[in-house]
Amino acid sequence: MNLPNKLSMFRIVLVPVLLIVYYLSYVLDHTIWTSFYLLGPIFVLASVTDFFDGYIARKYNLVTSFGKFIDPLADKLIVLAALLILNELQMIPIWVTALILSREFIVTGIRLVAAKDGTVIAASNLGKYKTATTMVAIVILLFSFYLPDIEIAGTVLIYVGTLLTLISGVDYFMKNKDILLESK
Repeated sequence: MNLPNKLSMFRIVLVPVLLIVYYLSYVLDHTIWTSFYLLGPIFVLASVTDFFDGYIARKYNLVTSFGKFIDPLADKLIVLAALLILNELQMIPIWVTALILSREFIVTGIRLVAAKDGTVIAASNLGKYKTATTMVAIVILLFSFYLPDIEIAGTVLIYVGTLLTLISGVDYFMKNKDILLESK
């Protein structure tokens, strides 16, 4: 297994770590603040590994089929875990997570259908903006335990990311609907 794939696997390992740290705050002392200070750094670590696994894979031509599978899966899992924590904390509404998750299922489904015919669908710039905005929003919201004044910025960004999620999902479907509507 090459380094980029190891970084993606590490990101998957960080999912239960993120959740355990969140729940430890309740188990240890029945207050929600103790371990929350670790949530932001864990998510940032996951985000940094996401950047480096892609960078290293492209720079050193280490792109593999396994990497094409595991990298986006790792991204979705860590973002979903963070969103669910933010839902439970009532920092974002559940419909935000449902919309983001629905878009990811639709996009993944279209990519799987395209892949069976050997077609690779690259991420669009709109999708990249959506991802970046959502990840920055999550980081800000998770770090608002340190700096409560930044929570409003995170809230605004999560709604911008959600709007971009909706727009990019519709755009993605419209550009690739022939793949789904094609009958063979």
